[in-house]
Amino acid sequence: MNEKIIYLDNAASTPIRPEAIDAMTAVLSDCYGNPSGAHKMAREARRLIDDARDTLSHGLGCDPKEVIFTAGGTEADNLAIFGIQGSRDGTILALATDHHAVIAPVEQLGGQFIQVDESGLLDLDHLAHLLDENVALVSVGLVNGETGIIQNLETMAEIVRSKAPKALIHTDAVQAFPWLDVASLTQSADLISIAGHKFGSPKGVGALVVRNGIEISPMQLGGGQELGIRSGTQNTAAIVAMAAAAEVTVMERELTVERVAKMRDVLADNLQGIPQSYETGVSLHNGIADRSHKIAGSCHFCFEGIESEALLYMLEQENILASAASSCSSGAQDPSHVLAAMGYSRNLAGGSLRLSLGHATTWEDVDVAMKAVPKFIENLRKTGS
Repeated sequence: MNEKIIYLDNAASTPIRPEAIDAMTAVLSDCYGNPSGAHKMAREARRLIDDARDTLSHGLGCDPKEVIFTAGGTEADNLAIFGIQGSRDGTILALATDHHAVIAPVEQLGGQFIQVDESGLLDLDHLAHLLDENVALVSVGLVNGETGIIQNLETMAEIVRSKAPKALIHTDAVQAFPWLDVASLTQSADLISIAGHKFGSPKGVGALVVRNGIEISPMQLGGGQELGIRSGTQNTAAIVAMAAAAEVTVMERELTVERVAKMRDVLADNLQGIPQSYETGVSLHNGIADRSHKIAGSCHFCFEGIESEALLYMLEQENILASAASSCSSGAQDPSHVLAAMGYSRNLAGGSLRLSLGHATTWEDVDVAMKAVPKFIENLRKTGS
């Protein structure tokens, strides 16, 4: 058994960056005043939050006043969807493969879902079919959390603007921020969600960008913090830590993407050698995998003849921590809604594996995974598990 933890679940959460820990510790130790207060410690806390807002605005390509701090990506998504529904009438559309933090609110509000093709890309014809003057909001995640598929927001936005000119556009950029230039890729979006723990900050903090001029109804009322959109005493330490993590992420993003993409390609090419393996969202051209529609950290496969839970258990016994898109054998009766929308059969979706790399992933991690996964799949197929 490996002594070292091989962490390949960065799409779920990332290791906290040292810069974020240092920033957070300093606030917890020395600046614990309520930022809504009037004395000097409160004013300092408020200044730190304003500085964090400035930092995030650079990474998000927006005005600092457009950044609304939340308790995470789920709250940001919910605030965007319920907040728009509360301020204007109309239908809400969302991508069928989006995160449950989008899917569940849209279902509750009686919205409709946009189909995807077998690669996980938005079906533009179906989008155009659903659009009309009654659509109030279109929500499309920039990157899918399971498969790592990247959507083209600009193309989508052009269709929305032509078919439903009054509709607003929301994108969940939670999975995108570590890997993509969100500032340039989301200029067509009116609302943008992020979560700090996906790029090296503590959990429990995120943000929603609300473009100037967009009216949004608050989900909670109180002291009027965050321009009255999100009342409640701000978590100064977590906000400052998220800003520190975001600054390093943006600064190192290009080199990180280049380094991690090389590791991911070696890992994925190795797993493609396993019989009856299917890499999601990837096409082959002359035997070469085209992963241009996937973020650098995403390595997602489906394997015939195995159950994800059994594979994950075996990997964990070797200190390899990963995840799957399906939990069929642990009580859930349906496969991943993402894989189902892409047309994967229930049996094939039940053998999914998500190995998600991150800024702290090493070649040693990849080497260990490359040796373990094929061996365990072979063993599982022999035993029929």
